[in-house]
Amino acid sequence: MNEHDDGEESFAEETLIQAIENQIESESPAAARAVFNKLTLVGYEREEALHLMALVLAHEIQAMLRDERPFDGAWYEQALRALPELPGEE
Repeated sequence: MNEHDDGEESFAEETLIQAIENQIESESPAAARAVFNKLTLVGYEREEALHLMALVLAHEIQAMLRDERPFDGAWYEQALRALPELPGEE
């Protein structure tokens, strides 16, 4: 992996984390704040909790692109609520 790939990856992750922070702040979806609170309550650091939530968002975005379909809000909320278990680990 070259430096360009590393930069793109960290930019993508920062963008996802920013999106998660916006969801928590706006409580849209409502599950975002609830899940963030749950993760921090059970001992996850703020950054760890945001990272886990960003992984769920990334998973849904990849599925959208792969399947050429709209964002599945119901699946996304369900997957958030399943954290710290990640999609595909069940």
